[in-house]
Amino acid sequence: MVDDEPPIRHAVRDALSELTDRMIEADTGCSAIDLCLSERPTLVVLDLGLPDMEGLEVCQAIRRWSVAPIIVLSARHSEAEKVSLLNAGADDYVTKPFSVLELGARARAQLRRAGAAQRAGAADGTIAIGNLSVDMAARRIEREGVIIHLTPIEWQIFSTLLAANGRILTHQQIFDAVWGRQYGNPQQYLRVHITNLRRKVEETPATPQIIITEPGVGYRIELPR
Repeated sequence: MVDDEPPIRHAVRDALSELTDRMIEADTGCSAIDLCLSERPTLVVLDLGLPDMEGLEVCQAIRRWSVAPIIVLSARHSEAEKVSLLNAGADDYVTKPFSVLELGARARAQLRRAGAAQRAGAADGTIAIGNLSVDMAARRIEREGVIIHLTPIEWQIFSTLLAANGRILTHQQIFDAVWGRQYGNPQQYLRVHITNLRRKVEETPATPQIIITEPGVGYRIELPR
């Protein structure tokens, strides 16, 4: 837990008390980075308003070597702020004042997704998502034994989302990973391809259960629980 206000740290401790028997606290960005390196936490809750450095910088530093879910706490509500944090590697964003119950639920969801991703990749490289079987090595998707044919771009989008382990990826992150360029309109490019991809992998494309839209931000894949 990274926050320079003791009451906030106390509230987070209460919110996560059922999820862990140990919470490490830091009140500056530098100490947070040092503790994350030495303690290797399974979840990071990060406030943006730190006395020594921007929370965005802390998020970027942790994400360089850690895959632990990062939940940002902030009093800032703008969509642009949220997108910039997700681009920096955050997994979720909770605005202050926050509900203790909501924070606990979001933390459970992030830990569940992280655990599901580890279990999915632990066996033979084949991942089960709903009734889909995804063979990453063979670049093949099947539903009940029937192969689903994706275009190279569709596979790149799908595998990029899958590699994020349930995290939200912004339009720009997906665009950069798939097309590898900085020009063009990411939302416009992705909208068409996501629609076509959903027609192939979703049982009911109009109400997707696998490729989930985060309005105004991007997409994520809903991993099995």
